[in-house]
Amino acid sequence: MRPQTIAADPSASDEADARWADDPALPGPDASTPPTDAATAAPPWTGIALAAAGSIAFSGKAIIVKLAYRYGVDAVTLIAYRMLFALPLFALLAWWAGRGKPALTRRDWLVVTGLGFCGYYLASFLDFAGLTYITASFERLILYLNPTLVLAMGVVIFERAVNVRQMIALAVSYSGVLLVFGHEVTFQGSHAALGAGLVFASAISYAVYLVASGEEVRRLGALRLTGLATGVACLFCIAQFLVLRPLSALAVAPQVIWLSVLNATLCTFAPVLMVMMAIERIGASVVAQTGMIGPLSTILMGVVILGEPFTGWIVAGTVLVLSGIWLLTKWR
Repeated sequence: MRPQTIAADPSASDEADARWADDPALPGPDASTPPTDAATAAPPWTGIALAAAGSIAFSGKAIIVKLAYRYGVDAVTLIAYRMLFALPLFALLAWWAGRGKPALTRRDWLVVTGLGFCGYYLASFLDFAGLTYITASFERLILYLNPTLVLAMGVVIFERAVNVRQMIALAVSYSGVLLVFGHEVTFQGSHAALGAGLVFASAISYAVYLVASGEEVRRLGALRLTGLATGVACLFCIAQFLVLRPLSALAVAPQVIWLSVLNATLCTFAPVLMVMMAIERIGASVVAQTGMIGPLSTILMGVVILGEPFTGWIVAGTVLVLSGIWLLTKWR
């Protein structure tokens, strides 16, 4: 088993297999994956357009969560609604991707359950909880550090060597996050540290999933594993709500319902398919580079839709984070 080579972007959830890195909602194919023969006939711009659209859609998750919080809903209820609407979609994906393939063994179900808990349930919940305290822009930058965490786990678990250039790339990326964090403390107050810690824990949880899922991706396939693991995570999130909240807590503002439907479809399920189609056409490496549009789109949507601040500090921090991840990909 080896760690997956991924490109930027958590959360899930939201969000992975097909997404390459999300939302804390999906697992990443090897960044060296070339385009398939069947897709090479398609114009390259179609793959780039799909990759860009998928990255922007994934990034919209944080914006929708922040909008929903304005209606007084908490993280437990909000993530339960998101997963409730996403469950049938990913169940359908798992069925479709598993047609004609061997049934899952008991071991497979145990592994899928563990991966679903770590990669989608825990990562998504921590991400949603962290968004209570920090801006959507800062959340996206933290999640974008995911490749650095996978690299660190490769060093610790597999004793892989890290060269000087990779250390430079790491230093550049984390200096950008620290720069934005300093601004975030000024804007959000002392709770910014708690929010950043929760989102960073989300990124770690998802990185564990990526490292652990390599063998299962090869055995079951990326789409099938995504459908199964996300389906398990949906059940965990719904069960969490039933344990921690009364059923009366489901009575939320209508806007929360519609935002959750949008989150489950446009910002979770649809991007999975778009990114997988893009990888088929242009390969994972190009998709990974196109994914850098994700943090930029989150910042833009945060400023326009949420009224979040846009300062030189944020610009500088974002440039550093993106530059560091680009260098890490180039020098891997």
